[in-house]
Amino acid sequence: MTGPSNPGLGELAGPLAGVRVVALEQAVAGPLCTRHLADLGAQVTKVERPGGDFARHYDSVVVGMSAYFVWLNHGKRSVALDLSRPGDRDAFEALLNEADVFVHNLGPGAVDRLGYGWDQVHARSPGLIVCAISGFGADGPYRSRKAFDLLLQGESGLLSVTGSEAEPARVGISIADISAGMYALSSILACLYERSERGEGRLIDISMLDCLAEWMTVPAYYELYAGAAPRRAGLHHSMIAPYGPYATGDGGSVIVAVQNDGQWERLCAVVLGTPELAQDPRFVTNPDRVAHRSELDAVIDAVLGAKTKSEVERAFEEADVPFGSLNSVRDLVDHPQLAARHRWMEADSPAGPVRTLVPPFNIVGFTPRPGAVPDLPGYGGRDP
Repeated sequence: MTGPSNPGLGELAGPLAGVRVVALEQAVAGPLCTRHLADLGAQVTKVERPGGDFARHYDSVVVGMSAYFVWLNHGKRSVALDLSRPGDRDAFEALLNEADVFVHNLGPGAVDRLGYGWDQVHARSPGLIVCAISGFGADGPYRSRKAFDLLLQGESGLLSVTGSEAEPARVGISIADISAGMYALSSILACLYERSERGEGRLIDISMLDCLAEWMTVPAYYELYAGAAPRRAGLHHSMIAPYGPYATGDGGSVIVAVQNDGQWERLCAVVLGTPELAQDPRFVTNPDRVAHRSELDAVIDAVLGAKTKSEVERAFEEADVPFGSLNSVRDLVDHPQLAARHRWMEADSPAGPVRTLVPPFNIVGFTPRPGAVPDLPGYGGRDP
């Protein structure tokens, strides 16, 4: 398995080659940020407590290793340090003295109590970029609260707009952590660019709540300007119709995503065979269709439910109306588009080679090569 090729171009070193990152991190948000820095060529040293990042113990599904840990940490070097011990503090400070970026996402106030807050490290290393990731940020009444993904999904209102009308549902991936990790990554890249001009480091204060609140702006606008947030709509879009899955007559399903009037008119004429439906007063505009969703769904269900999935997909292709499949995770793993674009590769690990996805940066002329999933010297996967 190989990464994507870029014919005709010389192979580039990673865009971040020569950048040194020290990560005092655990769980998801910090490790995702620094793994992507490593993907882009940075040298990342992950500092773990003597018992190891607790994400090492979430499960053992990847040949005895945690799925989260394998996903988030290949390409890094791990060291175990007890920062309450003078010798380990000396080793940590030696790493910081050589670093360009310091990322941390320990509990609230932990890094400051250890003596490695912004004021302390900036005085010693003015060019160091420091990225602090927390649940609620460095100030405000919630600054001391511990935070994990589900807690932030609740605090941000995300759970109130996700799920069915009957009950809310957790987003099935660690979306609060992922959003924070990606904003941390983009902020660090911006600061590295700035530092190349002015030579000064920056403090970056990433709040998981801030990140999810940004992504909740559209529901917030409905609350602010329409007087009520959108209602939960299950697998359908709460603000656009038709937009969601519909069953076909052979037990399959097709996800429909109509985004504009042209697509709506072609859906009616070509897929549903009733061009006059596009001018039905209940369905002329998107707000009309949302208001009369149950009636519209009944019409679509009746037509698609009389055809096979293959017939329906051919009709959507002919109509040039966006559609897709309601895939399982197995379907994702075996997805023909991922295979055609060579999106799977192998990384080494203490348990042998493991499959991993090629990072989705897709920079022409640069093919990421994953480093190994790190073991922890002096730890070896066992409790101390």
